Amino acid sequence: MSLAVAPARLTPELRTTAFYFTYFMGPGAAVMFLPIWLSEKGISTEQIGLINAVPVFVILALNLVVGRLADQAKDWRQVIVIGAVIAGIVPIGLFFVNEFWGILLFWTLASLPGGAIGPVLDAAIMRMTRRNGTDFGTIRAWGTVGYMLFNALTGFLVVWFGSDIFVPLFVGLALLRAAVSLQLPAFRAPAGLPTVAAAQPVAGKLREIITKPWFILPLIGFSIVFGTHIVLNAFGSLLWKEQGVPESIIGPLIALGAAAEAGMMFVWKRFGGTISARKLILVSALVSVLRWIAMAFSPPVAILVLLQLTHGVTFALGYLGCVHFIANWTSEDIAAETQSLFNVLQQVMSVIALVGFGWLIGLFGPHAYLFAALAAALGALCIWLSLRMMQPKPDAIVTG
Repeated sequence: MSLAVAPARLTPELRTTAFYFTYFMGPGAAVMFLPIWLSEKGISTEQIGLINAVPVFVILALNLVVGRLADQAKDWRQVIVIGAVIAGIVPIGLFFVNEFWGILLFWTLASLPGGAIGPVLDAAIMRMTRRNGTDFGTIRAWGTVGYMLFNALTGFLVVWFGSDIFVPLFVGLALLRAAVSLQLPAFRAPAGLPTVAAAQPVAGKLREIITKPWFILPLIGFSIVFGTHIVLNAFGSLLWKEQGVPESIIGPLIALGAAAEAGMMFVWKRFGGTISARKLILVSALVSVLRWIAMAFSPPVAILVLLQLTHGVTFALGYLGCVHFIANWTSEDIAAETQSLFNVLQQVMSVIALVGFGWLIGLFGPHAYLFAALAAALGALCIWLSLRMMQPKPDAIVTG
């Protein structure tokens, strides 16, 4: 009897949650130790910036193509699984490289498939959860839990086994993600079933919606804010180590930010439908300004703990606001492509931030975070301008 009941419990949401739980494990380990691992191999901060930036640059060239292909496919699942499997196999090449150009090549190839399917995954899950009456934020939060787990665990593994553990760990996590992707459900609505787009007036073509300044400005604004967070991912652990923070503390610090992110995603449903999406995005940008100003002055660990707790606001709040904002104003036939456009904007800002920050660190050290604060302020201005152009309607999150 129990064997007959068990499969019924594997809902599409549960199967998707299992994949999301593994999706960010590898990046979680990389954020913790990649810059330190690269530095130990004699790679400069400028080169570390390039190793982080080049994959982002290539991904942004592929995102819209992948999003369009996913929208044209029978189901978004096909593209997600293919990308996850490729991303599981390619990182094996990291075992055979030790110098800048070889690492740059294989890190780029390893990052491309996973990065390209991210927007497709977000769009697919958002449509599925809205159709089923479930919560996107809760599923996405488990991705952050997996990320957080390996933020913390990687630091201890390095202390116990040395830096040589990094590549086997990263490859193993990539293969795990590929295996779990095989059980993903179909995401598209069955033929004839009404979708979110049918319930409200939305743009049916990508070019129609992106020509509206009030629509594109918040996405540009948060993309700038997102770029400042990528700076923290790429250089935060290295700067903290140079400031005397032990590696056994760096991992938990990064994990604490991820915990704040997951917490925000878990509680999103309780308030996300009562406040305008763009106002939430604006709050995330303004708090980011304050966070980066504080980071510029090399605060002690106790203050770093408080700053990491703001990650739920500076990143998760703005990210969820943008994803819902896009879903509310686009139809299902361009869902993945529009989400991919948003991802392209984020990647463009990330490339600029990574290349620029690698250079700025060499000149200013941790004071380079002041430039991140200025960038976040510019992002806040873009979001504020959108609100001035078109005020939210009374139904708040539904209309942005």
